[in-house]
Amino acid sequence: MSVKERILCIGAGYVGGPTMAVIAEKCPHCRVELVDVNEERIRQWNSDDLPIYEAGLDEIVKRNRGKNLFFSTDIGRGIDESDIIFVSVNTPTKTFGQGAGQAADLQYWEKTARQILRHSRNDKIVVEKSTLPVLTAEAMDRILSSGGDDAQFDVLSNPEFLAEGTAIRDLLEPDRVLLGRMDTERGHAACDRLSAIYENWVDRSRILRTNVWSAELSKLVANAFLAQRISSINSISALCEKTKADVTEVARAIGLDSRIGPRFLNAGVGFGGSCFKKDILNLVYICRQQGLNEVADYWQQVVRINVYQHDRFVANMIAEMFNTVAGKKIAVLGFAFKANTGDTRESPAITVCRRLLAENALVHIADPKALRQVEAELGGLDGVSLFEDPYEAAEGAHAIALLTDWACYRELNFQRILDAMEKPAFLFDGRNLLDHRALYKIGFNVYPIGKTPLRHF
Repeated sequence: MSVKERILCIGAGYVGGPTMAVIAEKCPHCRVELVDVNEERIRQWNSDDLPIYEAGLDEIVKRNRGKNLFFSTDIGRGIDESDIIFVSVNTPTKTFGQGAGQAADLQYWEKTARQILRHSRNDKIVVEKSTLPVLTAEAMDRILSSGGDDAQFDVLSNPEFLAEGTAIRDLLEPDRVLLGRMDTERGHAACDRLSAIYENWVDRSRILRTNVWSAELSKLVANAFLAQRISSINSISALCEKTKADVTEVARAIGLDSRIGPRFLNAGVGFGGSCFKKDILNLVYICRQQGLNEVADYWQQVVRINVYQHDRFVANMIAEMFNTVAGKKIAVLGFAFKANTGDTRESPAITVCRRLLAENALVHIADPKALRQVEAELGGLDGVSLFEDPYEAAEGAHAIALLTDWACYRELNFQRILDAMEKPAFLFDGRNLLDHRALYKIGFNVYPIGKTPLRHF
């Protein structure tokens, strides 16, 4: 079969990896390659132990790897041989200089743009896949246009709307595919070529075309709105605990309103992941740069409520455990920021565990998929122990803190866990995952989010 498009993705992480795997699966006539400067990451992509966990990803990679899906560190060659280049490099929050703590750090993005310019000998379509500030495509276009007439470039924005844990399903059955293009003849033609790739499995009615700036901003706004719903219900959970209301009942009552809907109304210890906080802070910075301080303050509060929820959870643990956790074992069930992923970036568990360690607690962590990431995040710290078996993690513990909503935790034998714990035994359910009444009946003191605690004293 002749190759119709030669597709390259620069950045083989949580976005680039699954996206390119699905494109290779659905477009056997395309040659798809992922490149990255991280040699160990590429080695893992070429092994049986992929660097990220997503349900269904392993099977897709193994079916297509070596056929039309390839992984390499040779970025220059990949650029030279490609027709369409997806840019999926990291754009973290700046930690230095102007905009530190809010603005996106675009140094890797700019280095990539200059690499593309340096290694290109023929015309290319460059697709923004990373989450970027609005107007970034314009800067990309200026960089790529500075190299003379050897190659011409068309810049598109194609933001991802993936939820970790369901990324493969989101790619195979997207709510929409957003394509942003320049309003020029070349821009529309480039958009047509990219759309044709997605049309191999996505109905054309779900492919939305906008100008490039609307596409860039839509990604930030989508994450801001989702995080806003989580912070909204979490703020109400604090009120529920003071008034004997039940946040689950409140969420169900308002979620049945068709104008509101039930999604993202599960109260918990707070949101995490690589996108929500970063994108909101980026949005805040952009608003302040445009003199929209009231708008910036509004979105800043979404992040503040999230931090408040982390702090409140730990403060409640300390207060209920007789105002000290020093020397006490705390079994932490779940460290990934959500179920069905191994990603721990910005996980509430990081804050909770570090605060407990600061109180001289002994933290025993179990997670079915994220222990490698936990080792990188907390490994070597005094007081931290990692366990593959949650029963071992809970042995001799004074309390359990459930921080990730893994379905497997519902199936645990909590009588066995209780029997091996110190008494009184405390259970802090940071995801409202478990049957609290049943746990109380067998002897636990149970502390849900947004509900009345169930105590034996």
